[in-house]
Amino acid sequence: MRFNKLDLNLLVALDALLTEQSISRAAEKTHLSQSAMSNALARLRDYFKDELLVQVGRKMEPTSRAESLKDPVRDILVRIEASVDTQPQFVPARSTRLFRLLISDFTLMVLMPYVQRLAYKRAPGVQFDLRPQAAQPQRALERGEADLLIIPRDFCSTSHPSEKLFEERYCCVLWSESHLASGEMTRERYMAAGHVVVQPSDGMALSDWFMQQSGVTRQVETSTFSFLSQAHLVVGTHRIATMHARLAKLAAPFLPVTVRDLPVPIPKMEQVVQWHQYRTADPGLVWLRAILKEAAVEMDRNGDGTGPRPSPAVASVTSS
Repeated sequence: MRFNKLDLNLLVALDALLTEQSISRAAEKTHLSQSAMSNALARLRDYFKDELLVQVGRKMEPTSRAESLKDPVRDILVRIEASVDTQPQFVPARSTRLFRLLISDFTLMVLMPYVQRLAYKRAPGVQFDLRPQAAQPQRALERGEADLLIIPRDFCSTSHPSEKLFEERYCCVLWSESHLASGEMTRERYMAAGHVVVQPSDGMALSDWFMQQSGVTRQVETSTFSFLSQAHLVVGTHRIATMHARLAKLAAPFLPVTVRDLPVPIPKMEQVVQWHQYRTADPGLVWLRAILKEAAVEMDRNGDGTGPRPSPAVASVTSS
């Protein structure tokens, strides 16, 4: 099929070339031979009157024209995929669909155990690919590389719909033998201490952003990529970790740490689920979003975010 003399099949090749920036990898991604992909690139160059990809050392780099095409081409393909791939109905009990979610280790630890239990009970054949939130996770959503993104409301893309799942407050976590673990945790003591903070690859954690907005400047002595690791990293030090309260409660029974209220005022975090606007009516994603919301309600009902509690019968056997 052609549009304005362009073979629309070439858009798939162009998307792969601009994403992989390699003829061999693009060929592998689209299940074509290298010669077929080379031919596709030649035809694209002829149509756009631009080299699109140029060899720089051992790499191929996109021209400015290619960069301008990257997002529009992906947007077209995502829209087509959303229309063609979406099934008219989703039957959980019979489905073997793979859902790809971008989540933080915070969400992985506190919410996903509930999601897995509920989903497995109703759709045992459904599979999950839980991926870490690398730099600019919104781009993966927009490019159709993920089905759902679970992220703080403040970091959402304004181009796509979202729904609130739950709220989360922050607290202080300290080594139980630290001098800071005794006495009142005042703002002055908090500000004077060294801190263990999470430093995402593409910016700052929401708690840091909140503090920056409130004019709070901390003395950062250790930064980490993992929210869960903060509690481990204060042990044996006089440092403070400002953590999600659910994660702190999860770590406290297993580590020599003390949990204290935060002495500086910062808002609660609102955690939401976001999806591509073209996939709002996808029956499978509608079902999964409902599972996520139900899981969040059950997590809040338990009050700790540490995973589903055993039934009374199981608990009695465990304690005997």
